[in-house]
Amino acid sequence: MMARRTPWWYYVAALMIGAAFGVAIVKTAEVTGLSLLGAPWIVAVVLVLLGVIVLIFALQVHQYAITDPAKRRSWINPTKAVYTLVSAKALGLAGAGLVGWYLGQLLLCLPHFEASYYREVIIQCAVNAVVCLADMVVGIVGEWLCQLPPSEGPENPNLKRKWRRSQRTASAGAV
Repeated sequence: MMARRTPWWYYVAALMIGAAFGVAIVKTAEVTGLSLLGAPWIVAVVLVLLGVIVLIFALQVHQYAITDPAKRRSWINPTKAVYTLVSAKALGLAGAGLVGWYLGQLLLCLPHFEASYYREVIIQCAVNAVVCLADMVVGIVGEWLCQLPPSEGPENPNLKRKWRRSQRTASAGAV
């Protein structure tokens, strides 16, 4: 299986889609009078814990991947490594979408800062936006940490250089 890095524009698209939905929810709340804005504080706590767990697993996978096979003292389950990679990708994209969601709400609630309800929503959205931005960064870094070094197969850059050198010396010796 060949996993590819998530393109940068996926994060931008998720952020913009999240912002559009955040703006839409504020407009809906203003029209209907429903209390749909902000988020409970437990959301920030859960998102922080999720980011920490994904980062710990990504660091374990990275440590295993960079350790010389002859010096490895432990073995890592390949399924755990793949799940960690998928979790890091999902955390990065979900973090980007949620940053947009909370920023969209925050920006439309700023003009109503005097009202205590909106002040609380602005504080909740600001805290959650910062936490989600951190989760997005953890997801991107975690995805990078889960990269494997190139194998000793034909795509390895070191083998390609060795092959080119051997071709040059062979052609120089044939002349």
